Amino acid sequence: MGEDTMRAWRTHQYGPPLEALQLDLVPIPAPGPGELLVRVQAIPLNLNDLERINGGNVMVRHELPYAAGMEVFGVVEAAGAGAEARVGQRVAAMTKGAIGGYAEYAICPGHSAFEIDAAIPLPDAAALYFPFHLAWLGLFDRAQLKRGESVLIHAAAGGSGSAAIQLAVNAGARVFATAGGADKVALCRSLGAEVAIDYASEDFAAIVMEKTANRGVDVVFDNVGAAVFEKSLACTAYDGRYLMMGFASDKTVLDEKFIVPRRVIVGNLKLCGVLLAYAPEPVIPMMKKGMGWNFLPASRGAEITREITAQVARGKLKPVIGRVAKFDEIPREIHALATRATTGRTIVML
Repeated sequence: MGEDTMRAWRTHQYGPPLEALQLDLVPIPAPGPGELLVRVQAIPLNLNDLERINGGNVMVRHELPYAAGMEVFGVVEAAGAGAEARVGQRVAAMTKGAIGGYAEYAICPGHSAFEIDAAIPLPDAAALYFPFHLAWLGLFDRAQLKRGESVLIHAAAGGSGSAAIQLAVNAGARVFATAGGADKVALCRSLGAEVAIDYASEDFAAIVMEKTANRGVDVVFDNVGAAVFEKSLACTAYDGRYLMMGFASDKTVLDEKFIVPRRVIVGNLKLCGVLLAYAPEPVIPMMKKGMGWNFLPASRGAEITREITAQVARGKLKPVIGRVAKFDEIPREIHALATRATTGRTIVML
């Protein structure tokens, strides 16, 4: 391997991770204006990476071959025009176009990279970005969760679910958590969930209704989607906030007609969309006008990062890391994530 090349796990043809991912030697990319070249120290695996490997439901389909990987952690090695001051920073970052992270170097937009204090060691430092930002945006920016309220958190033993449990408990909320299997249910309890439910063998909606005297919960944190949507609506309280975080159970319905208006009307509740996406402030109005989408300014991401890292420093938050893996193990580890054989976050260390 030369000074100008790097290793990257790339998809040449869509398929299962164990078949599609190929280890290649490729040129180290150069950052453009406002971009950062991150020397990768750790790669947190995300379920959305799978779509870039198997050709599933992706918002943007990139030209093959490319490396998947929408999140990295490392040190800024070089920067494009306007971002030079960030060289040397230790950052958690989203990759350009949500690809390119399964590599030894990655290009990351400056507005989606946030400095992490050196006092937080690896692998914990690499596990804080996506799940904790997503959970924070849902619980506090959208749902405005208050002390004494109740929240139902689905897939609560996963990355964003385990983050949401901790944030909700710290906020003084009563937490109902669903997870699959006794070990994952036990984990939810250890994180502070008052009621932990094994969705594989128990009716979560019936339990929630019983435990809330048939009132329902104030907030539903749903990153599962179709498989739990109807039952979750049925156990959302009057004036409750339903957080639509993702569709892990069936992404084929993500762009289809899905919601029955009358069901929302009779529920007397609020539906809240939650998307983790930052953009430069001058670009946000243009994106709104051109696509109708609402993105967050990078300044909000920096605020959330400060809040999260402060709680980590005080011992109030700790990311759940189910496995620390090696770079050579990426195909196996993303396969494990796809088959729900993981708990918390999987962090690949380089």
